[in-house]
Amino acid sequence: MATWKTLMIQDSASPLMEQLSFFHDHALMVLVIITTLVMYLTINILMNSFKHRFLLEGQTIEIIWTILPALILITIALPSLRLIYLLDETNNPSITVKSIGHQWYWSYEYSDFKKTEFDSYMIPQNDNKNYHFRLLDVDNRMTVPFNSQIRLMTTSTDVIHSWTIPSLGVKIDATPGRLNQMSFTINRTGLLFGQCSEICGANHSFMPIVLESIPPQYFLKWLNN
Repeated sequence: MATWKTLMIQDSASPLMEQLSFFHDHALMVLVIITTLVMYLTINILMNSFKHRFLLEGQTIEIIWTILPALILITIALPSLRLIYLLDETNNPSITVKSIGHQWYWSYEYSDFKKTEFDSYMIPQNDNKNYHFRLLDVDNRMTVPFNSQIRLMTTSTDVIHSWTIPSLGVKIDATPGRLNQMSFTINRTGLLFGQCSEICGANHSFMPIVLESIPPQYFLKWLNN
């Protein structure tokens, strides 16, 4: 989860988020190189004596500053396109969970398992315990097994919401009258926190998301309770 000392993106909890982190570092490295080059050329121009200020054209330098940006864009575009298709890919999911956005809470349906349904409300500040996170904890957590491919399907009953967990690299819109889907795999156990990322009304900030990742055998016990 994000804390006061988090300066960069959150630690990844899924293979997709790891790839997104690598792409972030790759793009940042390219930006640093470009910025350094531009600063060097700017300083060089300012300190230049302008001996060739009457030069009208330079074919060589024009070819270089045309081809070089094209190559840089290709090195950014190819990994980006690869990630886009990876994020949309869904192959034989183990579990399908449906998330429905309401003003202002989430409800979940596990239609694969005896039609398990429940609502997930934020815990009011007056009911918070010492171990609760303010404005982030909920009364019923979405629970899934780790190391399993999860297909998440989202929709909404009123306005547009957005189901988002940054550490998974998942952000999917919940749109009325439309069913969107996305798949992810969690590679560790623990609690993962997120929030609605689409401004949906007065209590937009009060519909958090808590996902609990547990071993498969405990997930089956949780379903039977």
